[in-house]
Amino acid sequence: MEVRGTVPLRDADDLSLAYTPGVARVCEAIAERPELVHDYTWKSNTVAVVTDGSAVLGLGDIGPEASLPVMEGKAILFKQFGGVDAVPVALDCREVDELVETVVRLAPSFGGINLEDISAPRCFEVERRLRERLDIPVFHDDQHGTAVVTLAALRNAARLVGRELAALRVVISGAGAAGVAIARILLGAGVADVVVCDRRGVVSRDREDLTEVKRELAEITNPAGRSGSLADALAGADVFVGVSGGTVPESAVATMAPGAFVFAMANPNPEVHPEVAARHAAVVATGRSDFPNQINNVLAFPGIFAGALQVRAKRITEGMKLAAAEALAAVVADELSPRKVIPSPFDPRVAPAVAAAVAEAARAEGVARV
Repeated sequence: MEVRGTVPLRDADDLSLAYTPGVARVCEAIAERPELVHDYTWKSNTVAVVTDGSAVLGLGDIGPEASLPVMEGKAILFKQFGGVDAVPVALDCREVDELVETVVRLAPSFGGINLEDISAPRCFEVERRLRERLDIPVFHDDQHGTAVVTLAALRNAARLVGRELAALRVVISGAGAAGVAIARILLGAGVADVVVCDRRGVVSRDREDLTEVKRELAEITNPAGRSGSLADALAGADVFVGVSGGTVPESAVATMAPGAFVFAMANPNPEVHPEVAARHAAVVATGRSDFPNQINNVLAFPGIFAGALQVRAKRITEGMKLAAAEALAAVVADELSPRKVIPSPFDPRVAPAVAAAVAEAARAEGVARV
């Protein structure tokens, strides 16, 4: 990565405009009218990619310095796929209060905050509190990027076989950041029956070992009051969504409903190997690039931030995320097959379509400034 200026510095006149004395006029203008910061600085197109290095890419808690390559890679993806400038910010603090206060103090320099690789359950609290305190988009990609792409793929899988989302029974393996966000966005999209499982089995109201986040999840999922193991939940289910790692035996997958969908997204080893899943499922997706239907966050976050920044949105709403998922699904809606229910990350139509839908939704929901 590198940082470069957008205007030339060829001589003393250029220097006097880019820096002293010319820069003082811009500072004075912004001091008088703070909204001009979006017009005359990088703020309108720059996102901070913030981590504490506590839950990196399947590598776990490797610390802020070791997380920097991933954050730099994320910044490159922002630029390559969304035209958004991004700056890696790896923080040497772990307490929720410290993380929140640090990001709040950094926020004036940025048009948005992308939270990355912060371990659950702290990530939920960090995002919630930052959304309350900041008037710029705050987006935890491990949660919402995964959720948006999952919903888009599920929409197209359902279209492919002539099913409605509301008629699907979905089982999610994993009650961490991604699993919680996927459950919430599926419910928001109209899926009526979502069951979430953690290491101890079905997340249900009668369990006494749930965290606050899981208790909230239990209140909005599992309408039939199921209990037992993941294998018990899969019997007769239409959709499996894996965001937990581990292995799901073929015998459990075989009990799913005919024409099921298996989205086994753990990396590098899917919960169900695609060849095994294909024996029992109509559509198979993974998180890997070497199999069809890769559920990849890069399909979501560049366009979401590009659209939010375009209209100077105050936040990213549930409606904006749903619009992003619908736009992403629509990119390949006329090209559907069991091996293509989601676009390739290199499809040039993706980011512009997502950005346009997000910008429109932001205006419709009253969170856009322009």
